[in-house]
Order: sequence, then structure tokens, then C-alpha cells
Amino acid sequence: MSSSETGFEMSAAGIALHETLELLEWPRLCEYLSTFASTPQGCLACKSILLPHDLVASRQRLAETLEIGELDQIIEGGLSFQGVHELGDILMRCKKGGVAFGEELLKVADTLSAARRLRRQIDEPQSRPVTSSLFVDLATLPGLEKLLKFGLEEGGRVADRASEKLRGLRSKWQGMRAERRGVLQDLLRRKGSIIQDTAIADRHGRPVVALKAGAIDQLPGIVHGSSASGNTVFLEPQIVIPLGNRISAIESEIFDEEYRLLSEWSAAVGEHFASLDHLGKVMVKIDLALARSRFGHWLGGVPPTLHEEWDAPFILKELRHPLLVCQQLKNQSNVVVPVSIEVASNLRVVAITGPNTGGKTVTLKSVGLAALMARAGFLLPCVGTPSLPWCNQILADIGDEQSLQQNLSTFSSHITRIGRILEAIEQIPGPSLVLLDEVGAGTDPSEGTALAVALLRTLADRARLTISTTHLGGLKSLKYSDSRFENASVAFNSETIQPTYHLQWGIPGRSNALEIARRLGLDSVVIDSAQELIGPKGFDDVNNVIKGLEEQRKRQQTAAEEAAALLVRTELLHEELLCQWEKQCRQSAEVQEYGRKQVESSIRNGQQEVRSLIRRLRKHGADGETARRVGQRLRRLEINYQPEIIRKNHHSWLPQVGDRVKLLALGKAGEVLAISEDGLHLTILCGVFRSTVALGDVESLDGRKALAREAEVKVQAKNLYGHSSAVRTVRNSLDVRGLRVHEAEAIVEEYLRRGVEPLWVIHGIGTGKLKRGLREWLETLPYVDRVVDAEQSDGGAGCSVIWLQ
Repeated sequence: MSSSETGFEMSAAGIALHETLELLEWPRLCEYLSTFASTPQGCLACKSILLPHDLVASRQRLAETLEIGELDQIIEGGLSFQGVHELGDILMRCKKGGVAFGEELLKVADTLSAARRLRRQIDEPQSRPVTSSLFVDLATLPGLEKLLKFGLEEGGRVADRASEKLRGLRSKWQGMRAERRGVLQDLLRRKGSIIQDTAIADRHGRPVVALKAGAIDQLPGIVHGSSASGNTVFLEPQIVIPLGNRISAIESEIFDEEYRLLSEWSAAVGEHFASLDHLGKVMVKIDLALARSRFGHWLGGVPPTLHEEWDAPFILKELRHPLLVCQQLKNQSNVVVPVSIEVASNLRVVAITGPNTGGKTVTLKSVGLAALMARAGFLLPCVGTPSLPWCNQILADIGDEQSLQQNLSTFSSHITRIGRILEAIEQIPGPSLVLLDEVGAGTDPSEGTALAVALLRTLADRARLTISTTHLGGLKSLKYSDSRFENASVAFNSETIQPTYHLQWGIPGRSNALEIARRLGLDSVVIDSAQELIGPKGFDDVNNVIKGLEEQRKRQQTAAEEAAALLVRTELLHEELLCQWEKQCRQSAEVQEYGRKQVESSIRNGQQEVRSLIRRLRKHGADGETARRVGQRLRRLEINYQPEIIRKNHHSWLPQVGDRVKLLALGKAGEVLAISEDGLHLTILCGVFRSTVALGDVESLDGRKALAREAEVKVQAKNLYGHSSAVRTVRNSLDVRGLRVHEAEAIVEEYLRRGVEPLWVIHGIGTGKLKRGLREWLETLPYVDRVVDAEQSDGGAGCSVIWLQ
């Protein structure tokens, strides 16, 4: 491990930290983590994981977790550590001059190959700067790997190709064995009558034949044993003994050559001890990072943000106890109820009150484990972005540690441990997190309350945050005399006598002891007597205050939820209005682009015709008649290409209920729903937005301003349906052929807003889709009077004439 990590020292701080890890069940969490390791050495490292000594190391671990986790999600099948072996004992033996077996040397070669593969996958400084830095000084020793894999076969056997001498010895050995086998098989054929079995057996590395016991004198040789019945003797014939001796001598030479080669290779491994040892540590770090990432994703965790500032707030939204989540996922048990922790920068002590089995201790352990996990580079089982200061010490006093052997009562054990916590904070200054369970319990309530108040005030001066659970009523009032204190309580349903496990902030909890006892069937005489003994007035006053606070909190929570829902609806409305405005801008831009292209096309056509006329005049022999015709044509071009002056009707008007008007503030059209009695205010519906605006804040769709209402009667005469005497011109004709329906709608609406009436829209016949779409859209416009087909001479069914009201 790096110098930024430290183990436990047997000082007060070391003992307190060791006790805290045991009380928070940190080793159990590490056991779960180890199941996600890919190698045996990684599994061992997970079980004995050490906490980083500073904020930089914690952030580096978290970065490793995130970078390796992201890569693991990208690679199909995830990162693989296949081929990575534990080399510690092998390297140490080789370093000391020992000889490793062939199988062990193959493990070294396989690890080098796997490390090279992992480096190719991980080493990417731009996207993975932290994990890539681990490979900066890493040597994968391809020469050593090639040497070992060339000299060793699968299973660790020294290959014949390892040396010429070994190849020759083994070839000679195989030839002599074949020769001996041939002699023995010939002997079995010739001596078949005295042979018990034709198989050639092996005794102590020497070949023997199964000879009948009575025929031992008929075949000379050395007896190496007999059967259990004594009827068979295993004899090495004299004829193959000299050959067997020579084979044994060659085997000895082969062993010596293999040992020489293994010694050379082991020495080469020993020479690279430092590089190989560093490589093994890097592989363990990467395996640890991958295990943390996979474990965190299994828990549904998110990366925390660690702050250097001593007074940074604690923000842990919907934190779930990691070990309970592990049990839930492993056993498919009940869903873990989360708690939310939000401690402001100025707070130093949080007192959690409430009934037993309500979840107070679980909350303590959840916060403690979250702080340890954040420090060790884990993902936290929260939602959002958890944020907390980096705590150099997490110290806890949880549970009952009374000991008969040490003559310690419950109270004494708590005081002893709290003493070590205070000493640890003094030894190692810095932001500390202190967790105290049932502070001041186990003794006289009045003295316990006084001691607990003094202790919490001391910790408020020395520690970053102290979270304490208690049943002592005196601690509930500290919040109102010291701004560094805050109350919290665990909710309890007194109707069902069941805790809800939800944490309520700002409200002290009720113990509900008498109410629980009553519902559990305890004699009412006892309960009534207890009620009298504790003083009904004071008891009821305190409980009524707490009950009122709880009800007030519920009302505030309901109001907050309603406000949040209203905010969501407002945001949706704003988004809808914004989308409509953007759509109108796009349509306006499309209309402008269409008009620009028409102008450019008209200019190009005019320029071409003028150039053509000029060429005609320049021709030799052009007479006066030609010049006259050219002049007439130029005058017609001048008239045709004169810019049109659009005159808007700015006469004042009075809006009516049902009219479509334009809201000047939004630049959008809306419908008039109602008009005030004085005529000065209008109720407008614009999309889903309803608003009351002043008369001067609107204008007609054709740009007319509104006047205040007067007592007058206006008669409006409409044109009768049928043919009109209006004449079709270039200015009141619009060609939308080839456009989509929504594009044609935008252009037609632009013309209608200019007050062009009547308007001839040339859409063609074709499939009729463009005509139908325009007609359906025009029927929805309140200011359109009617739409009819044009005269046959003006296009008939391929052209629509639009009349405005």
C-alpha cells in the first residue's frame, strides 16, 4: 500500500478506530466487497482494506473506481483478470536464490501477459488519467515472458527445445526405453509357459514381468516383489538390467539439465523482483478498484463529493444502510427504508430521539458506514449527489459492552470508550465524525443528562459532527439554547405500535412508552399509576408540544409537495409556450426565406430579359421599330418589378368575445373569453395560459389598435356568398404548389395578417392533400369568412379564394 495509507496503531486513536470499525461492521462490508474481486490476492486485499490517510488519496481511489467502472461497462463481458496469479511466494523464493517449479514460472509468464493486455485496455491518459498513471512505471518484461513460454510447455514441463543437450538426452532416453520394451516383449513370447501375465509392470521405476512362483529358477533376474497370494513373482529379467541402469543414468542427466534450466529462469525472475512485485501491486489496485465499482453498482450507489473544508455540510439523500441493502439483494427480503441526512455547516450536534426499535441505531451506522465508504473510494447507496467533508476520524460508541471479566457495567463501558474517543480527537486533530448511541444511559437520569449535555457541548467544540441517540428529555431542549444543536426523531405509528423508520428533522421524538405498554396489554392500573407518578400536566405539555410540531411538519410537507407540483406545472407551461414561440420563429424564418428566394428569382429573370433586350439593340441593322418595341418592354418590366407598398388598415377597432387578438407582451395570438363591464380589461386564452390584460395590451391580428368602448351601434355588412367583383392581381395571388401543408399555412397566414382580401391561393389539384390541409386549417381561423373555389378562368378547383370577415 502507498504511504498515504496506514494501519492500526495501538494508541488511543488506533484502539478507538479499531473499535469503531468493529461496531459499524466494516469487516462484514469488506467481506461482501471481496466477493466482487477477480483474483485471490484481490479478495484478500478487499478483506483487509486500509483507509486512505488524506483527502488526495481518497479522491484518487474514487477516481479509480469511476474510471475502471466506466471501462468495465463499455467492454463486452467486462474487464477480465484471467491469467493474473499470486506471485508473492514465488518471487521471494527466486529473489533468495531458490528454484521455482515449471508451473510456478508459467504463472509468472501468464501474469506478465495478462498485465500487458490490461494495460492496453486501460492506459488512456485523456479519458482515464488516474488509472493510466498506475502504468507509468510498470514493466511487463516481454523478454522474460518469451523466455519462460519458450522453455516451458503447458503444465510446467521443460520443453525439449529449451536446450540442445536436453533434446539429445531425451531422444536417447526414448530410444533406449523402446529397445528395452522390445527385449521384454520378445522374452514374453519365448517364455510364455512360465509367465503369469503378458503385461509389463513397473516396480520402483524398473520394468518387471509377472512370473509364476514355481518357475523363478528358469529366468534369472532381480525379484522386486510378489502378489498377495504368493503365486506370482515380479521379476526384472537379467537381460534388461544393464539397459535399465543406462536409462537411469540418462534420466539423472535429464533431471540435472532441467534443474539447470529452471535455476537460470528462476534467477532471471529474481533479477526482476522489484518490477514483478510492483506489477503485482498494480494488479491488486486495479482489481480493488473494479471490485469497488461492481459492488457500488450492485448496491445502486452514486459517487460522493468529498470537501476539504472543515465545516462543509453533510448531504446524504435517501441513504440506505449498505449491509441491509446487501441482505435485501441477496435474500430478496423487504425493501430498506432510506433516511435523508442534511446537516448545515453551522451545526455540530444532532440529537436523535424516539422509541426503541425505531431505527435510531441504524441511522447512526448508516452515516458512519457512508463516511467510511466515501473515504475508501466506494459508491454510496444514495440518490442525487451525496456531499460531505473528508473526516480524518470516524469514532463510535454503539451497543452494550458490559464485561463481567473486566468488572465493567454498561455505564462504565460507555464511559471508557467515550474517554478513548476524546483522547483520539486530541491526538489527531481535524474534522471528526462521532457517533454515540444512548449517551448518558445506564445511570441516574438526572446525572446522566448532565453528563450527556456536558459531553455533547465539548464535542461541539472539538468534532466536526456528533450524532447522538438518546431518551433523555433534557437533550431535546439544547437546540433552543445553542444554535450548533439540532433535533431529529424517528417516526412511530402509535396506532399499529410499529416504527416507520423515517427520520424527521427539527422535531424531538416521543418515547411513547406508556402508550405502547397500554396497547400491548399491560394492566391499566399500572399504567394509570405511572401516569400519576410522572406528572400528567408536565408530561402532557411536552407531548402536546411535540405532537403539535409533528402535525405542523406534516402540514408544511403537504404544502411543499403542492408547491412542487405547481412548480412542475408552471415549468411545463413555460416549456410549451417556449416551444410555440420557437415554432413561430422558425415558420417566420421559412416565410422570409421563401420570399427572399422569390425576389432573387424575379431579379435574375428581369436581369436576363434586360440583357436579352440590350443584345437585340446592339445587333447591327436594328431599326426604329425594334427600338420602340424594346422601350415598351422595358417600361412593362419597370411596372412589373416595382416594389409593392402594403398598406395596413390602422383604423381603430373594438374586440368582441370570441375574437382572435394578439398579446403584445408575448407576441402570440389568443381568444377573447370575456370583457369587463367598463370594456377596459379582457380575459384571454392563449394555449393553456389564461390571463386578464388591459385593453391597450392587445391589438387585432391585422395590427389595429383598440379604442375604449363607446355607447354606439355598429352595423357590419358581409359580402354575400357567391362571385365577387374583386379582380385578381399579382399582389393578391399566392402560389404554394410544391410546398408542404405547414409551410403553405405559414405563408398564407402571413398574407392574411397583412389584410390582403380576397386572396387567391394556387395549390393545384394533384392528390388534393395540400388543398384539404389548407381548407381544414382555414376553418379553424375565426377571422376567415369563407373559402371558395376560384372562377374557371382563374384556376377553378386548383385555386382557392379566401374572404376575411
